[in-house]
Amino acid sequence: MSTDKKSTLSTHVLDTQNGLPAQGISVTLEKQIKGEEYQIITTLLTNADGRGRDFPELENGLYRITFKTEEYFVSQNIKEYFFPKASIDFIVNSTRHYHVPLLLSPFGYSTYRGS
Repeated sequence: MSTDKKSTLSTHVLDTQNGLPAQGISVTLEKQIKGEEYQIITTLLTNADGRGRDFPELENGLYRITFKTEEYFVSQNIKEYFFPKASIDFIVNSTRHYHVPLLLSPFGYSTYRGS
């Protein structure tokens, strides 16, 4: 049985145009396996609070989290938007908790390393 600690991940998507959590956004987590090749780890939907928490534990490496924003905009009857998805690459190199929030609007998004 391994006693190695692993990192955990969560996300939170906020619709900054409406000032509400972005429920139902498809979020895919991938891990780089070599070069530009990535392997899908999991896909989930944000909950009613716009949060995604059910990610598996992470080992050290380069990860990509992709938010399928187009589906969300269509579900909100937003006809004009610029980013059909938001992909964010990040490095895991410790046994800490990683939080990747996404502040989303039809013509822009912002992210940062949360806590």
